[in-house]
Amino acid sequence: MNIHEHQAKALLATYGLPVAKGVAIYSADEAGDAAAQLPGPLYVVKSQIHAGGRGKGKFKELGPDAKGGVRLAKSVDEVKAFVGEMLGNTLVTKQTGPAGKQVNRLYIEDGADIARELYCSLLVDRSTGLVAFVVSTEGGMDIEAVAENTPEKIVTIGIDPTAGVTDADVAAIVKAYGLEGDAAEDAKTVFPALYKAFVDTDMSLLEVNPLIVMDNGHLRVLDAKVSFDNNAAFRHAELQGLRDLSEEDEKEIEASKFDLAYVALDGNIGCMVNGAGLAMATMDIIKLYGAEPANFLDVGGGATTEKVTAAFKIITADPNVQGILVNIFGGIMRCDVIAEGVIAAVKEVGLEVPLVVRLEGTNVQEGKAILDSSGLDVISADDLDDAAQKVVAAVKARG
Repeated sequence: MNIHEHQAKALLATYGLPVAKGVAIYSADEAGDAAAQLPGPLYVVKSQIHAGGRGKGKFKELGPDAKGGVRLAKSVDEVKAFVGEMLGNTLVTKQTGPAGKQVNRLYIEDGADIARELYCSLLVDRSTGLVAFVVSTEGGMDIEAVAENTPEKIVTIGIDPTAGVTDADVAAIVKAYGLEGDAAEDAKTVFPALYKAFVDTDMSLLEVNPLIVMDNGHLRVLDAKVSFDNNAAFRHAELQGLRDLSEEDEKEIEASKFDLAYVALDGNIGCMVNGAGLAMATMDIIKLYGAEPANFLDVGGGATTEKVTAAFKIITADPNVQGILVNIFGGIMRCDVIAEGVIAAVKEVGLEVPLVVRLEGTNVQEGKAILDSSGLDVISADDLDDAAQKVVAAVKARG
């Protein structure tokens, strides 16, 4: 689950981390009162969407010469003007794709005098199995570009979970940044607090870009991006109110109600598969034969007829889907349950595109018999290669 910057900063502030004072607003009428609560005379008006690159983004409605999704205002009147332009319009960034995202809330924040911009993130380093700090002196930059062009400027520091952030870890981070004076002193509390916030709330990503050294020598969290591990959501009921459904794909929201692993993509062939590895392989082979998957969908090993029906309905709700491939290898998952779910879904929502089904494993003969006797126009496949070729051919034949 992703949250907005203003929510992330409010959470980090509870761990004693240094963040600027700010106010989130949802309508233009709130702009003046929000700015009046801040010290000034500099204000930052920030679009709140679940995507990076906001500062360099462009609003569809304002033309190519308009300012981006993060703006510096030098008066309350300028804050109001910016809010009027930004709120309710569509911001396009590198991460949103050409469709962009509508800005439904803004964050008005007190300005900061910046001496240096640094990059800091925490994530799980899969190569070591440790939560790691990824730090760089190149703050405010696209970290992927830094990794590609100047990888020596990125330092990764793994944290021993039994010890937490030690003095030696802090010293390594301070050295990597070249911090001195007050900033080096702040580091003794800032980096342990970031780690504690990450672990306490089961984050999967905590990115501070930039972490700044201000003109007064102290550190401040200037931006914050937080993602939580959905698998740990049951431990954090207090965080669920931070979820913004308007930032999520409607099909993904529906899938989450049935505990389905679903990610919407831009292709034309819907996929229903059991097992993440098999789902990835299915997507790859669809691309191999010249088409694009419309989704990643893993129904899991213990799917019921109701769950399979829901999955099929989500796939068919995508107007881009021109063909469907059901690829099931039944271990724990039974092929007859999949067949029953597909039939129930088709009877409820209809079938207007080619449907290719490949079943193998537990109760495979029962599953095939259920489909054969259903009267549905189902294309049977012998294996994954055969299934992919058949669904791609069927879609191409429809033009």
